[in-house]
Amino acid sequence: MTEGNGRAWRRPLFYGLSAAVVALVVVVAHEVMLPFVLALVIAYVLMPLVTWVEKRRVSRVGAIVLVYVVVLGSFGLFARLAAPRVGQELALLRREIPEAMSEVRDVWIPRAEEKLRSAGMAPPPPAAVPASHAPAFIVRSQPDGTVGVEVGSGARVVQTKNGYAVRSSEEEKEAHDANRTLADAVGASFTYMEQNALELARIGRDILFGVGRAVFVFGITLMLAAYLMITRERILAFFESLVAPKNRADFRALLGRVDLGLSGVVRGQLVICLINGALCAIGFALIGLKYWPVLAIVATVFSLIPIFGSIASAVPAVLLGLTQSLGTAVVVLLFIIGVHQVEANVLNPKIMGDSAKIHPVLVIFSLLVGEHFFQAVGALLAVPAMSIAQSLFLHFREVIDRTDPELATESAPR
Repeated sequence: MTEGNGRAWRRPLFYGLSAAVVALVVVVAHEVMLPFVLALVIAYVLMPLVTWVEKRRVSRVGAIVLVYVVVLGSFGLFARLAAPRVGQELALLRREIPEAMSEVRDVWIPRAEEKLRSAGMAPPPPAAVPASHAPAFIVRSQPDGTVGVEVGSGARVVQTKNGYAVRSSEEEKEAHDANRTLADAVGASFTYMEQNALELARIGRDILFGVGRAVFVFGITLMLAAYLMITRERILAFFESLVAPKNRADFRALLGRVDLGLSGVVRGQLVICLINGALCAIGFALIGLKYWPVLAIVATVFSLIPIFGSIASAVPAVLLGLTQSLGTAVVVLLFIIGVHQVEANVLNPKIMGDSAKIHPVLVIFSLLVGEHFFQAVGALLAVPAMSIAQSLFLHFREVIDRTDPELATESAPR
């Protein structure tokens, strides 16, 4: 091997080893990578707003501060105005859930079983045992560890320390309930005071630690996002310097393609989420659906996940509609279908654009893989990751095609 060829391998070898080290560090420190990932997302989402403010003769630092104030202030104002109503709706919903479950158990399920029996798809109900065929004696284990014998006359033969005693069922029940309730209350009080004093202190400490950690991570994330936006030219210049001079034009083209895809997937999906939430809030309120503020927020958040999020957000709305009437549930379902038709045929083409489109099969595949390996975070980041992978594939396919003489004329840069 000549000296020139030996030097030619130094650059790829160095970059390959450096990439391996970086990947190893990310894998080892993956538990602390969340602020960095969130900072990248925030910086990417807010960068167009910062650039727009900069064009109004505002410094970049001032533009970032102004955008932070407007965005965070808007979220804070919305939370302050909506929190009382949402909290009230959640409290009412929490009280109504047991009643709804009882209605489903006592009304809907028997009706469904009756329909199935009339159609011959379910067995008949078990026949009741006549009183004349009831057993004469029933032996049961008692809560206090003794054995009781129930006789047909309504009396109860109970084993005691000195032998057996015959008591009426009502007397036994009242005495047992009163004694057991008093003993349970006293015992639970002493047990709670003795065993859970340290546990209460530990719970309080965990709550304080969790709140403090959340505030710290939020502050670090905003600071990292600000640094990324301030130094974006230096960051891009560094990555461009890693590419050979003759390939830097292709590298810039690759960045442009990735930005086109991500701008549709990330920024476009956020805009679509807000529009979906607003439409659902207006529609649910006009329909008269109970707890519509909570359901509108659920629809907004779930819309961050394409396809599956839309389906998941429709389920609670339709179920709550059923608790009011069948017609309400049908109207809610038709409204949700209409909203998603508007999203698929109007919002997606206008907001995301053709350059950001990913085949639905790839979207579903990426969502399943992301959720399987990384749960909720993986589902949120699956489609952006697939967009980047698709952009890389299309770019390098064009680069390879340009090196093929037979395809050179067809694969010229577009």
